[in-house]
Amino acid sequence: MRERVVREFLNEESGEGTGELTSKYIYTAETLADGRRLLLTRPAFLNKGFDFIIRVEGVNFGEGKGRRRDNPTLTDIVKDLEQKKAANPNLYEQLFDLIRLTFNCREIPRQAYREVDFGVGYPVEMVLKVIKWFFIEQDITYWNWSGRNMLMSGVPRPD
Repeated sequence: MRERVVREFLNEESGEGTGELTSKYIYTAETLADGRRLLLTRPAFLNKGFDFIIRVEGVNFGEGKGRRRDNPTLTDIVKDLEQKKAANPNLYEQLFDLIRLTFNCREIPRQAYREVDFGVGYPVEMVLKVIKWFFIEQDITYWNWSGRNMLMSGVPRPD
């Protein structure tokens, strides 16, 4: 009975098989200060269906590569962090501290996003929230293994 109530609340119907009979879900995970939404789409068809695709409305992570995609990759985020670090190494130290807070499952106050504005790359709020959901995805996929640490080890360190 409880399962039925949850499904009605989320307005989701259970899948009935494979292919077109598979249920597909889109969740609003975050709303950014500018009103854009960070969405989670599942299934992602990787890692036995435990993971999800992170998407950001109105952002083209494939720009300059000849295609349009709203789902960031870890490479997209690391390249953006490297750009920010090169633009302002001192400010990047503050950003890295916020990434570490996220890594340690701490909530970041909204004001903190405005205090680390680089003027280059993607908005800091969006980057931090995408990183947060990559950490969550790693936790779900790999449970207590090293996924979260592997992801963090790829984040550029301050000098």
